[in-house]
Amino acid sequence: MQRLRTIFLSFFKIGLFTFGGGYAMIPLIEREVIDNRRWVERKEFLDLLTLAQSVPGPISLNTSVFVGYKIRGLRGAIAALLGIVVPSFVILLAIALFFADLRHNPVVNAAFMGMRPAVVALIIGPVISLARGMHWTMFFVIAASALAVWGLGWSPIYVLIVAAAAGIAWELTLAGRLERKQKEKR
Repeated sequence: MQRLRTIFLSFFKIGLFTFGGGYAMIPLIEREVIDNRRWVERKEFLDLLTLAQSVPGPISLNTSVFVGYKIRGLRGAIAALLGIVVPSFVILLAIALFFADLRHNPVVNAAFMGMRPAVVALIIGPVISLARGMHWTMFFVIAASALAVWGLGWSPIYVLIVAAAAGIAWELTLAGRLERKQKEKR
């Protein structure tokens, strides 16, 4: 039970103190689950993050669910999900009920405008830290994908399908090579 409470409180803290949406939460999730709690290794977190990006839904929720599931199964996933969602839900409910007219206040509006650069920095941070663990060929894949979407006007869906097919083919090729090497050793 203590572990579920710890999972919930860790993700609650992340959900409570993060502005800017899902991508802004990634560096905080990364710091909490890798550096502070040591629940997952950096490489494993990168895999979970990749999985979280490939399924529908907000990346912060998906990442929290996958990390919670990795730590403690279904109950861990639920604890992490509730931890990340409850603060936002309560804050948005309070804003909707009590502070709807504050959005037009120039001071509040200026505060939100001032938060934008910090949110951009929070998004760029995990990109740089996660790029450290990537093989150099992945930078070519990133550049080719960006060129296909922005330069050639391709739909990101097609780029994802092609990238998924290429990744599967790559892994199958590697698995075939390993299998042949093992047979040669025998």
